[in-house]
Amino acid sequence: MVDEPNSAPTPRDASGDPPSGVVALLRVAAVMVDPDGRIALWNRAAEELFGHRAEVACGRTASGLLPAVEPRPETGSTRPGAPPRRCDALDTLDDLTRADTAWAGAMAVVDREERLRDVIWWAYPLVEPTGRSLLALAADARPLRAGGPRIALGERLLAYAAAPAATGSFHRVSPAFAPVGPGGAAPLDGLLPRGSEERRRRLLGQVAAAGVPALWVDAATRLPVLPYESAGRGAARVAAGLVRRYPTPQQRADRPRAARRPGDPAAPGGRRTIGLQVLPAGAPRGAEDGRAIGTTVPGQRESGATTANGQSQGGPAIESTANGTAPARAAVGSAPPQGRSDGPDGHRHDVPGVPGVPAPPTPPSVEVLTVSQAGEQLALLSEVGNRVGTTLDLDTTARELCEVLVPRVADFACVDLLDGLISDSELPDERPDDRTMLRRVARAVNSSPGHWDHVLDEGALLAMPRSTPPGLALQENQPVLVPVIDPDVAVDYAASLGGGPDLVPVVVGRSMLVLPLSARGTVLGILKLLRLPDRSPFDKSDAATLKELAARAALSLDNARLHRAESRVATTLQRSMIPTRPPRIPGVQIAHRYLPGDSRAEVGGDWFDAIQLPGSRVALVVGDVMGHGLHSAAAMGRFRTAMQTLAALDLPPGQLLRHLDNLAHKLGDDHLATCLYAVYDPINRTCELASAGHVPPVLVHPDGRGELLEIPEGAPIGVGGVPFVAKRIDVSDGSMLVMCTDGLVEVRGGDIGEGLAALCGNLIDPKQTPDEACDTVLERLHTDDRADDVALLVARFDGVPPSEVATWELAVAEGEVRRARSLVRGQLAAWGLDALDDTVELLVSELVTNAVRVARDHVQLQLIRVDKLLVEVSDDNHNLPSLEPAGSMDEHGRGLHLVSKLAERWGTARKAVGKVVWFELALPRS
Repeated sequence: MVDEPNSAPTPRDASGDPPSGVVALLRVAAVMVDPDGRIALWNRAAEELFGHRAEVACGRTASGLLPAVEPRPETGSTRPGAPPRRCDALDTLDDLTRADTAWAGAMAVVDREERLRDVIWWAYPLVEPTGRSLLALAADARPLRAGGPRIALGERLLAYAAAPAATGSFHRVSPAFAPVGPGGAAPLDGLLPRGSEERRRRLLGQVAAAGVPALWVDAATRLPVLPYESAGRGAARVAAGLVRRYPTPQQRADRPRAARRPGDPAAPGGRRTIGLQVLPAGAPRGAEDGRAIGTTVPGQRESGATTANGQSQGGPAIESTANGTAPARAAVGSAPPQGRSDGPDGHRHDVPGVPGVPAPPTPPSVEVLTVSQAGEQLALLSEVGNRVGTTLDLDTTARELCEVLVPRVADFACVDLLDGLISDSELPDERPDDRTMLRRVARAVNSSPGHWDHVLDEGALLAMPRSTPPGLALQENQPVLVPVIDPDVAVDYAASLGGGPDLVPVVVGRSMLVLPLSARGTVLGILKLLRLPDRSPFDKSDAATLKELAARAALSLDNARLHRAESRVATTLQRSMIPTRPPRIPGVQIAHRYLPGDSRAEVGGDWFDAIQLPGSRVALVVGDVMGHGLHSAAAMGRFRTAMQTLAALDLPPGQLLRHLDNLAHKLGDDHLATCLYAVYDPINRTCELASAGHVPPVLVHPDGRGELLEIPEGAPIGVGGVPFVAKRIDVSDGSMLVMCTDGLVEVRGGDIGEGLAALCGNLIDPKQTPDEACDTVLERLHTDDRADDVALLVARFDGVPPSEVATWELAVAEGEVRRARSLVRGQLAAWGLDALDDTVELLVSELVTNAVRVARDHVQLQLIRVDKLLVEVSDDNHNLPSLEPAGSMDEHGRGLHLVSKLAERWGTARKAVGKVVWFELALPRS
């Protein structure tokens, strides 16, 4: 085995200088969320780590892009056995940095391929003139915990020598922040979005103030992180073969003869054979007919030469010019060329298709396989059939294929599939070309890991130009055989394996075979195989057998792709209908959980919701469509959408369920659902509830006593003919309302009353947060053998202090506009919000003017100060105002335009009687 030099890129910071001190080299993903909540930055490392391409992620809403498992503190009240909390990664990072403090920690993320990835994070809140942004840096924690980080000291790369934990892994590796070094935060410059130099300096200054990313590698050692993006000149892109090939053909041609290896036979003109062969479909096994397509470059052996192992390099190849450009290329699968050639009898013979091009003599015989060879190939195909495709998981199938081939057939194997196939489970419409992106799905090696450190890992993105064997195999959908890799072109082949120039000593002299993975008429990707020099090179017999093997494996991969597409449809449908993040509503804290009855499908008919209503009120909903599966999920989506629409009308709970029942009859007789609808008023401290055959809720009082609320049960939605009666109760600050579906409280072998009795016991501590209460309930009541879906919603009623609310009744008269401005000015002064005086007076003046013009006998003005300033103007006219363009000479129609421009948020809503127009303003910083 040729000793490999250190294959990692030379460490450099953003200025190109080696870093000072000891640093940890990491591949760092960078994501930035702008003040509008949209993705503004998504670098290549983020594409590889999370699976989403930059063109898809940038510009879309950040919320909902990365499902995650909420990080838990090392010491907390949550019990270890509680189910994991599902959340959204970027929303959670935004919450953790809400106090303008950077955060570092671990949080598992579900990537685009529905895999749970262990990720470490560094999150920075960044203040910009347009608002608050979020910079999230992330790294894959799995290789760090398995083998530790790569360490650099100046330009030297050091092995990580920290002692592993008792389990054999470096699980103590954790993210942290470190003070900036002499170079400041310059190494992070490559992780920031493009923009003006002033903005970049401002952002780097805020990052430096919070601390640069670092890693605790043990209890006493903290190493600053040097992002891989900042090392060298695009080392990842060179490794993927995207930058120009080095050395170029001209540089090879100009290389002095003295630089050649001693003993290398050279043909006239200094050409040696590469032996790259594209095997057309239907090529006979072991046939040496000389019609394989090949190229030559300076230093190429003539046809008929043999390798050091005594293997024939096949027939003659079409030669290139001195600068490495082939004068002609034959199409794979095309008709045989025409022309004339000297045959073995000394006469010239026609070569079909290419006049004047000599054709090789027809071989007198075709190689015949021995019984042992045939048996070995049949055994290999049988093993592939038994071991590959045991599951319908795409990654597992690809990994099984590599494990079957290494070390039995090859010393290195990797499966690269079309990125669109992985990300979207959809087959591309166009044929692969040089710009087609592949994603490494699986790889296996038959040597120590250090020899392949520079080969891209699973999940990496790479492109394969046609000038490389993998690119040629992908674009032509034919196997490509390289019996022995020549030193002059080893750089190109190293790049095709995902490595850079430092990998050349590892691949030179090896044998390569690239096989397309094609199923149902479409190329899915490629399978790359490599043999070391101590084994016989690949030949056409191997290629024919392995082509059949690849075809069978491709069918298994395509079946896994189809299964993933079907599962993704159901999962996407469910996630689009279930909120991932509770809304922030003044006076109430909300947490929820959803557990599907079928963990494989993650789809069902249970749902929950929290809808903000005028007056800081909130509507809490839990429902359960009868049945399971995709049909129930679709019906649930209709009910949830209808519920949100009806709630926007601010109907009383009983009337709302009546309208929902009427809608269910219009949708069809098979739509039956139970539902519980509650409206909490944090100002009056009341809760009004109505039920449609649903499990009654439990109210946990501040003293810890649980009370099962007796609500008129009603009939399920869709039955019809049954009234829905609401019940209003008074609630104290600090009490909790627990709403759930029957899947949580149904006890096998018992009735639902036993589960409700347990829920009413001293199960929940009122001092717990709603999140902790959800974990406690699920831990005590939920079991893995339950087959029904579970939806759980817990709301803690905190109320809004009376001192934070100001309400005035106004007469229907234009003179009340002046009075409204005076009232607002006085209240803002009392609250110490004089900075908002001019804006609020202007907007209140516009809204009150509109209200008194259309109202009959009732106008109300209300100000609520919570984490923001909420202003509401209500009247008894039910017609909602609309934002319409005003002409340059119009005297009216500009009030809502002012509201839309000056307010942070605004909107309109109908009430039981009349309507309300509201707007919000952020409180000034103290």
